[in-house]
Amino acid sequence: MISLLDTHQHLIYRNELNYEWTKEIEPLSKKDFTIEDYKSLTEGLGIDGSLFMEADADDYYKESKFVQTLAKNTNNKIKGIISSIRPEMNEGFEMWLNESIEMGVLGYRRILHEVSDEVSQTDTFRNNIRKIGDANKTFDLCFLEKQLPLALELAQKCENTTLILDHCGVPDIAGGDIDYWSKNIEDLSKLPNVYCKVSGIMAYCPSGKASIETIEPYIDTVLNFFGPSRIVWGSDWPVVNLAKGLTEWIAVTRKILSKLSDDEAKAIAYQTAQSIYKVKI
Repeated sequence: MISLLDTHQHLIYRNELNYEWTKEIEPLSKKDFTIEDYKSLTEGLGIDGSLFMEADADDYYKESKFVQTLAKNTNNKIKGIISSIRPEMNEGFEMWLNESIEMGVLGYRRILHEVSDEVSQTDTFRNNIRKIGDANKTFDLCFLEKQLPLALELAQKCENTTLILDHCGVPDIAGGDIDYWSKNIEDLSKLPNVYCKVSGIMAYCPSGKASIETIEPYIDTVLNFFGPSRIVWGSDWPVVNLAKGLTEWIAVTRKILSKLSDDEAKAIAYQTAQSIYKVKI
């Protein structure tokens, strides 16, 4: 069984933090989703390490510091933290960047479909993304399909920064039109600083049709344009519960990998992520 390095593991601890965004999402609105829950769900399924992905806690400073305490326990197999950050800030950005680098944070994310499109187009935002690249840290691109031209523009302006496109660029699979998304994926793939993350995609299927057959055209597209050496894998747990859950996504992932050569499968499963984030499993 090929090992998996999960580059998109969320954790939710309500006794420690507040997550306002979850209140209207029934599968996520009340429960905790802890590292112990994650380990129980994935036992025996070949996940040999994870990167914590910021879960949009109201206090993102506290979130990263709390997860750092979890990562210190090697049994939790948390190999690093991707922290929330606010590149649009003139004040406070560099303070958190420097502090989090001292903590050992591997990369950063700003969820850009929560804010106006203009945010990622400002000089302040772009200059700060370049500072992340100067620090040899990564930045996750979290845009909706309709915003992918903004992702392209940002990537073109920040060539020094390694950028990871979350959730295959959030294709509107339920909408049924693949052409607009595909063209944008092709454009993004032409930029060597952009990588693609295969994660979260089952949640965008039409209701009741989350299956490998439904997502296959989208997976084939990112494989064709990015290639395995520029693709990483993530679970998007517990948001993956909006589809069929984590164990089903891992099963689908293994079916996808089984159609590739051993070298291609290993690249997507863990090797590309190890290279980007400088971690080992």
